[in-house]
Amino acid sequence: MSVNVLVVIGVGGMGQSIARRQGAGREVLLADFDEDVLNTVAEALRGEGYGVVTRPVDVSSRSSVAALAKEAADLGSVTEVVHTAGLSPVQAAPAAILEVDLLGVALVLEEFGRVVAPGGAGVVISSMAGHMAPPLDAAQERELAHVPADDLLDLPFIDSEATGVSNYALAKRANQLRVQAAAAHWGERGARINSISPGVISTPMGQQELTGESGTAMRAMIANSAAKRLGTPGDIADAAAFLLGPASTYISGTDLLVDGGVIAALRSGRSNPST
Repeated sequence: MSVNVLVVIGVGGMGQSIARRQGAGREVLLADFDEDVLNTVAEALRGEGYGVVTRPVDVSSRSSVAALAKEAADLGSVTEVVHTAGLSPVQAAPAAILEVDLLGVALVLEEFGRVVAPGGAGVVISSMAGHMAPPLDAAQERELAHVPADDLLDLPFIDSEATGVSNYALAKRANQLRVQAAAAHWGERGARINSISPGVISTPMGQQELTGESGTAMRAMIANSAAKRLGTPGDIADAAAFLLGPASTYISGTDLLVDGGVIAALRSGRSNPST
């Protein structure tokens, strides 16, 4: 009998939480750029009883992502794929953000779209920042959605010299568009793909952002939101479990905001992102 494989790309706080939520009874393939962190997380999960295989990956490299997809398929039936890897504005230069957050997601969607099992599902972690990105015209949105991954960074409106914040928002909007476009291709294999746009989540990355230049504005948005709190990795794992599971078999190509109501408050005028 074929083994069901859960692939988790990026083993930060959200990746770990999703692996724990979804990994029982499955072969868990963990992948990350940081091999030390990858091995530490894998050992912790093995100690909790999970079956774990690891592979380092550079999501900005097609050959690296393709090798990861092949290993996943060699392990068994690739039934769940979760992509959480990303860089935030306080962690990396603008060009690196584009390579990882924009190109990396596109490569994962393309390569895993070739190996995901019938009945399988995938989730890409985008961000509420994608809902706050400056408006794009229809032609730009079409290009972000449909241009082959290898040509994405050459689009004329992609600016590696722009600020990290603007490139992050653009990349996350592109994630939502790429997922929507990929749904048809994944559907040809009988599989589904969706994205989650988290708000401010209490992970090491989220805490870094709160102490950075945008921290004051982020705290104001949280204070004006319905939830009035930081999100937890468990909040995102619960949302991922829904989108990966049998209760969502009629959902594909959509983005689920899990932000405590931050975007709703902004759009209603209750909150000002520049506060």
